[in-house]
Amino acid sequence: MKLYTAPRAPNPRRVHMFIAEKKITGIEEIPIDLNSLEHKSENFRARSPLARVPILELDDGRNLGETRAICTYLEGLVPEPNLMGRDATERAFIEMTDRRIEFHLLAPIANWIRHCHPGLATLEVPQFPEFGQKQSEKLAEVMGWLNNTLASQPYIFGENFTIADITAFCGIEFAKLMKFRPGEAGYPHIQSWRDRINERPSAAM
Repeated sequence: MKLYTAPRAPNPRRVHMFIAEKKITGIEEIPIDLNSLEHKSENFRARSPLARVPILELDDGRNLGETRAICTYLEGLVPEPNLMGRDATERAFIEMTDRRIEFHLLAPIANWIRHCHPGLATLEVPQFPEFGQKQSEKLAEVMGWLNNTLASQPYIFGENFTIADITAFCGIEFAKLMKFRPGEAGYPHIQSWRDRINERPSAAM
């Protein structure tokens, strides 16, 4: 298999962390240069029509896009350690939690950075700084929920590390581009959780 990736971006990083947690080896990594707009080239769009990374090229030549879909495929190939649930009920509740993190934490962070950070001006044309700032203000509700959740349990879903922790960690780390630190922003439990996740080998991916 081949992984077309831009590791500094949060969604590809989610896949890299997932692979590392699974200890999957043998996937060839092919970097895509976002700053030079390589992802918008005709060649890459043949794999990813919407010009998004990551893309996992399967051994049969098919191209699998969307982070959650790639992780679901890998979970099926390598069930342990389990990151997405062991039965229908657990899988549903973990997906619910992960989707909440993805849509209400990671997405606003990404929009904030894409529209307010000068380094991403080549990727977001045009930038709308006012929109980006409003997106950052929406984070308070989900951050409050997450901070309260982590006050009483070690991981977002409970006692077990799951894909929801990967999604949240990659989002919060991405927010460093805007000098965001959970502890400094009044979210001590998120900061403690972040520091523990950062000690996992997969966080270095």
